[in-house]
Amino acid sequence: MNNTINNAKWDVRMTKKIKLSELGSLLGGDIQALEGVKIEGDIEIDLGQMGLNPQMAYALGHETAQMAMHLMNISRILGYPVDQMFGGQQQVAAPKRLSKLIESKFSVGRVEEWKTPIQEVVLGATSSDGGSRKSTITLGGENALPYYFDSPMPHRNHITMDVFDMPINMAKAVKSNYEDVINSPAEWAKKVVRDFGADMVTIHLISTDPNIKDTSPAQAAKTVEEVLQAVDVPIVIGGSGNPEKDPAVLEKAAEVAEGERCILASASLNLDYARIAEAAKKYNHVVLSWTQLEINAQKELNRKLMKQCGVARENILMDPTTAALGYGLDYAYTNMERIRLAGLSGDTELNFPMSSGTTNAWGAREAWMTSSPLKEDSDWGPREYRGPIWEIITGLTLSLAGNDLFMMMHPTAVQVLKEITQTLYGSRETDAVNIDNWIKAVV
Repeated sequence: MNNTINNAKWDVRMTKKIKLSELGSLLGGDIQALEGVKIEGDIEIDLGQMGLNPQMAYALGHETAQMAMHLMNISRILGYPVDQMFGGQQQVAAPKRLSKLIESKFSVGRVEEWKTPIQEVVLGATSSDGGSRKSTITLGGENALPYYFDSPMPHRNHITMDVFDMPINMAKAVKSNYEDVINSPAEWAKKVVRDFGADMVTIHLISTDPNIKDTSPAQAAKTVEEVLQAVDVPIVIGGSGNPEKDPAVLEKAAEVAEGERCILASASLNLDYARIAEAAKKYNHVVLSWTQLEINAQKELNRKLMKQCGVARENILMDPTTAALGYGLDYAYTNMERIRLAGLSGDTELNFPMSSGTTNAWGAREAWMTSSPLKEDSDWGPREYRGPIWEIITGLTLSLAGNDLFMMMHPTAVQVLKEITQTLYGSRETDAVNIDNWIKAVV
């Protein structure tokens, strides 16, 4: 049987509306050609009451092109030599590969309100300055928020690693790095500088707390001397956090570290900050002005240190308190950012460099617990990874708010944060990233 319908005359009246794309399948099947068949129909385009604006014109053009394509396909089915009309079978052109971008000049305008630079503070003192440190570290000096194109940071972020004057309870992921030195603060300090790349060392004299060992200020000062002899980087001297004992401890520690320009941590509104300020002035140290997530309290303490106690501006470093990831990091970030913006905008009671107790990240249960205490919760994953990530994210977030100095514990967290911040700062070069397929690019 010949699959050709000859001289057929169809008079099919249909009330059903069909799409042009469906007509081809309707005539498909075993029919190879149609001869003498007339197909009539109407195509209606209803624009309604709308005007033909550019968007409508574009949409209409798109629909018309679709209809033309379907009509050409139907013509092929009906045996009409469509391809010969256009010089053979049409091929879809391959997309052209982008070889060059249009040249354009990129610039970042300065924020006119940022007219006041952040105070520069030098930590440590070399032999020429009356100390024994190999080199010094300078914080501050910024004229904008971190990593701005129009106002490069004059000094990079730095990291000081925590050392304690006695063994303490720590997350297993942290403690495993220090088990061989946990009973010797001097050896502990050596390890974080030699093996983990610490820019500075923070010695926490927690044994001085009357509720722990009640170590005397003189004994604590001896520990400070040992740490100063063990390393040649600048150091931070921290008390136990006991407001009654800390002033006496920091006074004695400041005395044995005379001329080294250490950070005395900390002066706060809930203790005798005047004694700590006086020790800093007498023995040439820097005061860490510590407040608890409250910008007005930070202004008040800074004002009292300068005007009431006579501490020079170049001897003040702020610690507005770090709330870790999951424990209010958004609030800590906002507080630091407000302080930095206020300082840049002319508030001379707030234009000081900032320090972050980034190790507070380990206080979040998500950083160190084995798994979620909630039965219906999903698995949290290996805590060996979670803990460092918690510390990294806490530090990185606050670096974007303007933080200058990070107090940290986990070696991996230190390594990663240094890599990221120094790359953003520009002191480390990285391999160029191929952005041909930027969606799947691994950076």
